[in-house]
Amino acid sequence: MKKNLEDYRPGAIGSLLDEYERAVLELKSVVENVARDDYTRIADPDTANPDCRSIETIMNHVVRAGFSYARYIRERLALDFSPVEHRLIPPDAIGAELEKMFAATAAIFAERPATTDAEITELPIAARWGVTYNIDQMLEHAIVHVLRHRRQIEKFLLKFRG
Repeated sequence: MKKNLEDYRPGAIGSLLDEYERAVLELKSVVENVARDDYTRIADPDTANPDCRSIETIMNHVVRAGFSYARYIRERLALDFSPVEHRLIPPDAIGAELEKMFAATAAIFAERPATTDAEITELPIAARWGVTYNIDQMLEHAIVHVLRHRRQIEKFLLKFRG
């Protein structure tokens, strides 16, 4: 939790980045103490979504998606981006990868601090899953994506405890 007013980022983008960071830190705190066996354990063998079978598959999905959201925003703002290598992230590296994922998003607005409210709300981003967002909505989606999967992992952990 932030201790001073100065700790909060300014403006609409600042509020979204603060909430995204909070969601990422909460997720990180949930997974950082998960036993390796539970991390890789198949919790939902019946799901049609291979990204949601285990904590490991969820976390790899969350990181890949977070970098993808940042890429969409960078492309829309005509900023350079580097492709992200899709690889299986080991459990002991997932916390650092979450931090890199968030930092990639925060860097967009550090690199382009004069992003206007009009750009945030009016520039369309056509996502590969068929939805068109603006930058504000893409950041909101990124936040909720992390929250939904944190909840899913919490439920898996309760299931494991029997």
